Amino acid sequence: MILGRIGTFAVTQERFNQWDWSRDMRQQDNWEAHAAFIDELTEQGFIVLGGPLGDARRVLLIVEADDEPSIRERFAADPWIGTHLRIERIEPWNVLIRGRRESGHLNGR
Repeated sequence: MILGRIGTFAVTQERFNQWDWSRDMRQQDNWEAHAAFIDELTEQGFIVLGGPLGDARRVLLIVEADDEPSIRERFAADPWIGTHLRIERIEPWNVLIRGRRESGHLNGR
């Protein structure tokens, strides 16, 4: 079995469908399950950075993975994919500059 080479990818997700714009992110339905899922991917080193962009309609996640299909497979288990979020775009990212690393969790754990 030949494993793919780990690379860095920029994943853009869009808030849609059941997203309630009158409520804060942490007040959305099924927040705890989504936050726990994202925290786990972060602890595993799959998600490197992430957060809302500009007007908060889109979210940017920087991930380290083998390829696009493996990224889609991992995010398919997110309780918010298909209800509150959808993957808008996945692009390989050739990182030329890398600064310090900090870890963070959605639940502040």
